[in-house]
Amino acid sequence: MSSKDGESGASAPRKTPILVAHAGQQASGSRRAYRRPADQEKDKSGPITDSERAWLTRDCLLRYLRATKWNVDDAAKRVQATMGWRREYGLEGFTPDYISPEQETGKQIICGYDKTGRPCQYLNPGRQNTDASPRQIHHLFYMVERVTDMMPAGVEQLSLMINFKPSKKRQNTSVPVSTAREVLHILQNHYPERLGKALIINVPWIVWGFFKIITPFIDPVTRDKLKFNEDMKQYVPAEQLWSEDWAGQMDFEYDHDTYWPALNELCKQRREAKLARWSAAGQIIGESEDYLAGGTDTSVTGFKYEGEAKAGLEEKMAATTLDEKAPVAEEPEPLAAVTA
Repeated sequence: MSSKDGESGASAPRKTPILVAHAGQQASGSRRAYRRPADQEKDKSGPITDSERAWLTRDCLLRYLRATKWNVDDAAKRVQATMGWRREYGLEGFTPDYISPEQETGKQIICGYDKTGRPCQYLNPGRQNTDASPRQIHHLFYMVERVTDMMPAGVEQLSLMINFKPSKKRQNTSVPVSTAREVLHILQNHYPERLGKALIINVPWIVWGFFKIITPFIDPVTRDKLKFNEDMKQYVPAEQLWSEDWAGQMDFEYDHDTYWPALNELCKQRREAKLARWSAAGQIIGESEDYLAGGTDTSVTGFKYEGEAKAGLEEKMAATTLDEKAPVAEEPEPLAAVTA
């Protein structure tokens, strides 16, 4: 596949994310020292913000209810815990510049969609380029947030693609058990029902031992989603599966100066589009993610998103391009009990 969406047969490898899922799929800078943004010390208390209200969609609340087997009190406690974690962690304050040094070698890549329309997030431990630090974990969850930006209407899960193939610079691609436990804790408690599949290849013996150690900490439902060393074309269409190591047909080459601004600009535009739809419908808690993503123009309240606002937004989104030759803009009350 070429570097430009919708074209094929070109010799140059793709260097940007894929804009949309395949038609047959169905929903189910230079290196320098960056510091963590100065305003990251957040207080977990305080009134709910607009961004938190927008995050509290109907589908978000349903994910917590499913994760707690429909126990409303437990779901409410977990939602509150996640909101506190997001504030304390400073998740919304992570910037592309802050994360950029972790991303320079392409050790995480968001590109392509699986057969159910879930965006694919590739993890490449062999491309590790930094020493262990909190920012390494910040990088992972920054990218998980970007994956949610890339989810089409009707899709609320991702496919995690992990390649443990070693490189010349890094032979041991395992991670400390303490780090793995922290990551699992965050995924299971603060991103419930978000993992669709975890497709894992090139698993060396030391990593097999690592998985055996952490297996007791993995929820049984999550364990069933792990697929090791299979033919991954069962799950991802060949044309959207990375050719490197994955036996797919997507010719992709990581170029940080091209990929990183393109990904962040695309995700920024999609967040702004969702926010515009949320604001137009009254900024309510419990809005439909299908409505926010453009799968329907009818809000949960019956509001119709149409007219000049819709036309203007569609025109802006239609102009979105990942053509590598194009310039990329710089980044500049039943529910009340759950959110009280």
